[in-house]
Amino acid sequence: MPKFPMLKWLGLSLLAVLLDQITKLWVAHDMQLYQSIEVLPYIKLTYVHNTGAAFSFLSEAGGWQRWFFAALALVIGSVIAVWLTRLKAHETLLAVSLSLVLGGAIGNLIDRLAYGYVIDFLDIYVQSWHWPAFNIADSAITLGVVLMLLESFGIGKAKS
Repeated sequence: MPKFPMLKWLGLSLLAVLLDQITKLWVAHDMQLYQSIEVLPYIKLTYVHNTGAAFSFLSEAGGWQRWFFAALALVIGSVIAVWLTRLKAHETLLAVSLSLVLGGAIGNLIDRLAYGYVIDFLDIYVQSWHWPAFNIADSAITLGVVLMLLESFGIGKAKS
């Protein structure tokens, strides 16, 4: 058994952070704020700034939310990092899910600390209805939570 099994899971978190930050930097560099580019039917790249949390929750709160969400990400990230160190070798799906949530939280934390907002750019829509814009970090968090829910229902667990 490797001496530091958590390192491979932190590598997955780092991959999520890198993909998130690279795509955000690309969008911020190559697009104008609020610019939209159709990629596929029902999918656009639309560059926006989100000062709130998921679905722009508290985006109009006056600025305090930046530090609240940054502190929340630090606390959650710390809890997840400790949790990862305590997982058993067979808890692979849970490790993947936690690593994705951690990577997504760090990706959005970087934006909050650097800019005061999160860069969002993925725009899913049908006719005039648009899902709130999101990014790779949000996708990693969502996928991580879905995997965690599946794991809680016994999917991915070794049969005893």
